[in-house]
Amino acid sequence: MITVCTGPVVNLSPQFFEFRKLSQLIFSGISRKPIRISRKTLSLKMAQSSQNPSRQQKVIITKKNDNKLVGILHESGTEEIVILCHGLGSTKEDDVMTNLAAALENAGVSSFRFDFTGNGESEGSFEFGHYWREVDDLHDVIQHFHRANRIVTAIIGHSKGGGVVLLYASKYHDIKTVVNLSGRYDLKAGIEERLGKDYLERIRKDGFIDVMRSGSFDYRVTLESLMDRLDTNMHEACLQIDKDCRVLTVHGSSDPVIPVEDASEFAKIVSNHKLHIIEGADHSYTNHQDELASVVVNCIKETLLQDRGTSN
Repeated sequence: MITVCTGPVVNLSPQFFEFRKLSQLIFSGISRKPIRISRKTLSLKMAQSSQNPSRQQKVIITKKNDNKLVGILHESGTEEIVILCHGLGSTKEDDVMTNLAAALENAGVSSFRFDFTGNGESEGSFEFGHYWREVDDLHDVIQHFHRANRIVTAIIGHSKGGGVVLLYASKYHDIKTVVNLSGRYDLKAGIEERLGKDYLERIRKDGFIDVMRSGSFDYRVTLESLMDRLDTNMHEACLQIDKDCRVLTVHGSSDPVIPVEDASEFAKIVSNHKLHIIEGADHSYTNHQDELASVVVNCIKETLLQDRGTSN
């Protein structure tokens, strides 16, 4: 809690000066560039905070192999909690993750966004494929909150994370609502765009392919991780999802990374499924974050009402 005093003040506390410094210059956690914030903006943010007294805290979850998963808990005081899963080569700080967490927070719903193994702050090595390893990561996160007597009411994944939450629902049957944002239906597609032509021949020869971005090394794809992706069958997995598990697929009509047709394929094979296409949205919903947040938050609100009605 921050206390702001007006009028004559004596014996100012160190906390006051710390607040004064923070109000004058706030640094972005991603870019580290200074961002000037006006008193009007600061007051507005404080007013919003007082209306919605949620808290954010870093949580570290230790896996069975002793690797640590790092995430941010947005605590709104609800017993229910929503888990957010990022995409390939991304982190919990991705705009989709942070904006959805903020939207859920404003709706009074607790959420947890975390880094998969080998991404962001989490330990371990990054892998191009290994979807099922990320399913295990998600399972460890869900079990952590179950042990804390929390109800994981929904799991939400973007891009690769969309595939992960669907795979989770096909293996474990303890989540009633799954939200797939721009997930890929055919995991054999989209590889040549990343790895180049003749990627199978080259990776079998060298054992790996280094992916470059803007002339610099981005990440390494090993033969093992590539074959893991090629062997992961989303169609067969989705057929194993329980009929009472509600699945929402959201996709942008102008997605250049994963075609919108993939969303329609999920709609064909998942029995309890809703499809929402956001017209004009790209893969990251760059200019459609508000619409995405509205669709997702409404879905979660409906889920909470149904689940609470059932329990009552």
